[in-house]
Amino acid sequence: MMVAVLEATFVVHVIRPFSSHRQSEIISAPRVYAFDTGFMCYYRGWHTLRQDDYGTLWEHYVLNELHAQTQSRKIMYWRDKRGHEIDFVMAKRQSEPVVIECKWKAAEFDGSNIKSFRRQYPKGNNFVVSSDIIKSFSRSYDNVQVRFVSLRELIKAISA
Repeated sequence: MMVAVLEATFVVHVIRPFSSHRQSEIISAPRVYAFDTGFMCYYRGWHTLRQDDYGTLWEHYVLNELHAQTQSRKIMYWRDKRGHEIDFVMAKRQSEPVVIECKWKAAEFDGSNIKSFRRQYPKGNNFVVSSDIIKSFSRSYDNVQVRFVSLRELIKAISA
């Protein structure tokens, strides 16, 4: 009940799992994100940030920007029972799901989660959005194309 009120007033964003109800997917565990990275730091009692905190804050910031720039609440996440996870999945009706992985540093990216997702959902764009990307580039992970972009480039790409 309380989370529903916080969600309705945009204090938190509740992200639900993307699924086609396959037995291997997590289908019922929503994630809760704060409306603001400053609020999140306060809530967690972070007075000094550690290197490990940047990734979490970056993910929250990316979600806030996706909501603000796309005006869409159709953002989900994906996880399977083997532990593979995708930060955000955007899928409109009758369209191919767009995968968005958030990494504070692009070098931290491992393609295994996107490869697992694309075995079940083979078509769609794959993005890694990172704070340290100056110029977009692409890499292939076993025939899965992944585009590495800045947040600005991500917004431009998914808004087109």
